[in-house]
Amino acid sequence: MELISVVESLEHQTILVTGATGFLAKLFVEKLLRVQPNLKQLYLLIRAPNSAAAAQRLDNEVSGEVFRVLRTKHGGTYNTFISEKVTPVAGDISLENLGINDSNMINKIRKEVDVVANFAGVTKFDERYDVAIRTNTMGARHVSEFSKKCEKLKLLLHVSTAYVCGEKSGLILENPIRMGEPLNGTKSPELLDIEVEMTLMSGRLNELKANQASQKEEMIAMKEFGLERARLFGWQNSYVFTKAMGEMIISKSKGHDHKIVILRPAIVTSTLKDPFPGWIEGVRTIDGFFLAFGKGKSRCIAGNSQIIVDVANLVVNAAIVAMVGHAHQPSDGDDRPFIYHSASSAKAPLHGIKLIDYGYNYFSKNPMLSPPSKGESFGKPIRISSPIIFPTMTSFLIFFYVTCVFPVKVMLLLNTVFGNYFHDICSIAERKINLLLRMIELYKPYATFKGIFDDSNTERLRMEVRLDEAEANMLYFDPKCINWEDYFMNVHIPGLVKYVFK
Repeated sequence: MELISVVESLEHQTILVTGATGFLAKLFVEKLLRVQPNLKQLYLLIRAPNSAAAAQRLDNEVSGEVFRVLRTKHGGTYNTFISEKVTPVAGDISLENLGINDSNMINKIRKEVDVVANFAGVTKFDERYDVAIRTNTMGARHVSEFSKKCEKLKLLLHVSTAYVCGEKSGLILENPIRMGEPLNGTKSPELLDIEVEMTLMSGRLNELKANQASQKEEMIAMKEFGLERARLFGWQNSYVFTKAMGEMIISKSKGHDHKIVILRPAIVTSTLKDPFPGWIEGVRTIDGFFLAFGKGKSRCIAGNSQIIVDVANLVVNAAIVAMVGHAHQPSDGDDRPFIYHSASSAKAPLHGIKLIDYGYNYFSKNPMLSPPSKGESFGKPIRISSPIIFPTMTSFLIFFYVTCVFPVKVMLLLNTVFGNYFHDICSIAERKINLLLRMIELYKPYATFKGIFDDSNTERLRMEVRLDEAEANMLYFDPKCINWEDYFMNVHIPGLVKYVFK
């Protein structure tokens, strides 16, 4: 697989990007526009009720921080450049034809598009089952069906997650997930069937509506139903379960002439270098730990010998190189998807104890401020203490129940005996404990994860796509280039404080 230039190969290409306002998709779009201004067109599918609303969302996004370098590069011609190169499209991948109501727009995209890049998805671990399956599973089906009707399509890029593997350990290969099969070792009495899952989901939702469940009751019930179905077949939660079913659909998509690339990132964090270091949106998987640490609320942690962390730039760069590399190669008649792990565990593992050290060292030197008291302009620095590190999740849970759960249970009992005298305090304490228990339940599979993501395909891609020195510096995706201490102390945590914690 030899290319003269990835950047040159992007010239005059038309790409449809779904989930275009998501974190990774925005980085993908920004990078494409910055490295190859001679792209023909980017169609960005944006969830919106109409084209005017989609255009407004696009305006809000391209004026955001992540596009700052691109805005500076183009100066006064920036808005003209965006209007010429980017077309917002109102739609929703959970619907047929991607929810695009404009037939002229549908026909235009199908005639022009060279690549479809599917970044859309919901990522909450405990998302409602109906929301997760409609977006992550049926959305993949709708993207696949739409792609088959694109006349000159070369490639479908589908962004999944490395954790579609479920709760496995050892070396996890870059292999497809077979349609209908539960995970290895799962003793499910049922055979996984996506159509059955859709029927069960709809039936449960109709049952709740028939019983006139409140919105809150419906939400809780659908979240629990998603966790129940996921764990029945061997997945940790509804997010990875529905993403796995989406992969099954993409992998078995028939009747297409284009290639399929599935990219599986592990944990995605802030940007390493470009468009600038440390940019991130929202509190992501490991960032709740840093937030709790900075606020002085994390005193005990379950340690793990290895945590797999990945940097957003590397994921986006891998996506671009894989997309171009396969789109411009002649077909060999094999319609199996090309699968790539974008993960650091095989080449540059990050040890969990080090992650704890980085959090403690950073906030010891750069304390966050507490909310200011009345009459004060600034709060006081929050002093943190070195955390207690438990070697196993079991020892952590024992400590948590003895020091947190048991005292609250005693308080609730005393409150009942004394006639609800401490009702307000008990209610607050009980809610906080239940929230913490829920978070522990959701994050436990990742805190104790023992798998190592093989990246042989990704390594082969790095070797086979010949990049010159300039492009190698621009489209790097080898995790060995990361100095974890420098990254967390000088890039990621400062980025969190600036863009998320504020």
